[in-house]
Amino acid sequence: MSTQPKTFLTPEQYLEIERKAEHKSEYYQGEMFAMAGATFAHNLVVGNTVRELGQQLLDGPCVVVSSDLRVRVAKSDLYTYPDVVVVCGPPHLQDGCFDTLLNPTVLVEVLSPSTEAYDRGRKFEHYQSIESLREYVLVALDRVHADLFTRQADGRWLLSSARGLEDSLTLESLKCHLSLAAIYRRVEFTPPATASE
Repeated sequence: MSTQPKTFLTPEQYLEIERKAEHKSEYYQGEMFAMAGATFAHNLVVGNTVRELGQQLLDGPCVVVSSDLRVRVAKSDLYTYPDVVVVCGPPHLQDGCFDTLLNPTVLVEVLSPSTEAYDRGRKFEHYQSIESLREYVLVALDRVHADLFTRQADGRWLLSSARGLEDSLTLESLKCHLSLAAIYRRVEFTPPATASE
């Protein structure tokens, strides 16, 4: 067991390190957490989602970007990289580096076995404190399935699910639809292991 005390970083120290780093890390409560690489299927779903939303948002006030844009959750001082980010209207950025967004409208996370519990639980708790956030989408990678959480006027979150390639989710804040056939285009699912394997 290590006797070395943990080194806690301020958000400013984290940003200074992160902006020079070759690999992305998230930040929470004084600690940096390295992000693992994503699978081909994960990247394909992210790309398909960006393309599908981007086509529908071409002429409106909203823009979609992928996971290289950092988002800060101010109330908990979480710095994270959602898989897909949509911002409507002028983006509010933390500082003159223009790489940390404060006002996302829609966030999308593509679930992996190692992140699903966090994305559905604690991370969603953090995201709910972002006043500008209207919708949160979780996309499964082990099957055709997506969950959409929509913020209601009273602050509650309403869950809608889509389970087949013929289904789509309606993103009310963006006035568009997210077709599961589009986001899973060319994705091949790995068959589950059998008991004899």
